Amino acid sequence: MVTGAGGSIGSELCRQVAKFGPRRIVAVDIYENTVFELGREMNRRFPDISMDIIIASVRDCARMEEIFVKYKPHVVFHAAAHKHVPLMEDAPKEALYNNCLGTQVCMDLAQEYLAEKFVLISTDKAVNPTNVMGASKRLCEMLMQQKAQIADASGNGTEFCAVRFGNVLGSNGSVIPIFRRQISEGGPVTVTHRDIVRYFMLIPEAVQLVMQAGALAKGGEIFVLDMGEPVKIMDLAENIIELSGLEPHKDIEIKITGLRPGEKLYEELLLAEEGVKETEHHMIYVARPVETGEGFACIREKGLEACLEEIEDLDELEVREWIRGIVPTYQA
Repeated sequence: MVTGAGGSIGSELCRQVAKFGPRRIVAVDIYENTVFELGREMNRRFPDISMDIIIASVRDCARMEEIFVKYKPHVVFHAAAHKHVPLMEDAPKEALYNNCLGTQVCMDLAQEYLAEKFVLISTDKAVNPTNVMGASKRLCEMLMQQKAQIADASGNGTEFCAVRFGNVLGSNGSVIPIFRRQISEGGPVTVTHRDIVRYFMLIPEAVQLVMQAGALAKGGEIFVLDMGEPVKIMDLAENIIELSGLEPHKDIEIKITGLRPGEKLYEELLLAEEGVKETEHHMIYVARPVETGEGFACIREKGLEACLEEIEDLDELEVREWIRGIVPTYQA
């Protein structure tokens, strides 16, 4: 099962999983258009593999349980998430419900229906998060580690892990498609800050490493991918303009627009207190778990859904304070 299967990472997971000849791939997504096209592509390229396209929200427990009951997947890749930082700054409750509650629902069902592996797709924005999206993904990592402890104590056998990496080139909303479109329109190309840098990886490479990390998992690990050297976005903009046969700052203007809400100048792949240890794969590392905030005790005692009900009447600033009580490294 791949959740968020219509997205950049989810669809590539389906393609690469198919090369190993699974009996069936269950592709789950709430947005029908991209996953519909994925189904057509997969049926054409891999006619011998059963490909089931399922429209569902990962936060709808009853609907997701129907799917788990029917298919009982051996492996779950959980890629479904809201990921756009500025949008989630304006909708913090939505980020928590979709990213965190959706993850909890899928993990609970994976354990109940005896999945062998559960791989959570995480992000470098979960490290010392300055935005709600990153903080929500850090909470997902905490929930995963809690679930791994429960599974280990119960002898359930489901191995839970997370894989954390940075931006992928060519993904939905990534800078290169935006830059190309801006160049085709005659400019300007927009960069939020002259000194902003990001880690980048090709989608197929990132997904291959996600699958490798999942294979290495024993339970509770947060795997960190070696993303190489960070790239300066200004340099990237200038290079793409030049590759288009134009001259930066002359044929095409580069406009500095200012950092967006929640946006960092640079992203980190590790929490300072985590440290890493090597795995047998030279591009995959394991981060040590970190302490949770005092507010996480509420989730341990009452469950995530009950705790989220308590924030329904809070305003945005109060929701951010609630998050900070759970994710101590979050600084809005």
